Amino acid sequence: QVQLVESGGGLVQAGGSLRLSCLASGRTFNSYSMGWFRQAPGKEREFVATINWNGSNRYYADSVKDRFTISRDNAKNTVYLQMNSLKPEDTAVYYCAARFGRVTKLSQSRGDFGSWGQGTQVTVSS
Repeated sequence: QVQLVESGGGLVQAGGSLRLSCLASGRTFNSYSMGWFRQAPGKEREFVATINWNGSNRYYADSVKDRFTISRDNAKNTVYLQMNSLKPEDTAVYYCAARFGRVTKLSQSRGDFGSWGQGTQVTVSS
């Protein structure tokens, strides 16, 4: 299991940007595909973006495509989520998640991710 700690959340006006970071413990970070999920009040946790073990493949939810970018730095054991053109409906707690294995096919299913961070709050004001 890998331990995950998110940072970078905060309050931003609509149209603004934030960059979330997720630091992973352990020396096998490059054996995991990584994902970002979010959960708004009263709603289920939903998929946002995922990236494979070496960053060569990425997949996004339609709601964030062309606005958010997921990336990773394996030398720093860190995955990032750059969020631009933020909207009030992006307000949520954002969670980092890890899925073990250098898999070929990316997943957007919560059940495929075995390790989760504590979450970081993102609030977008209108």
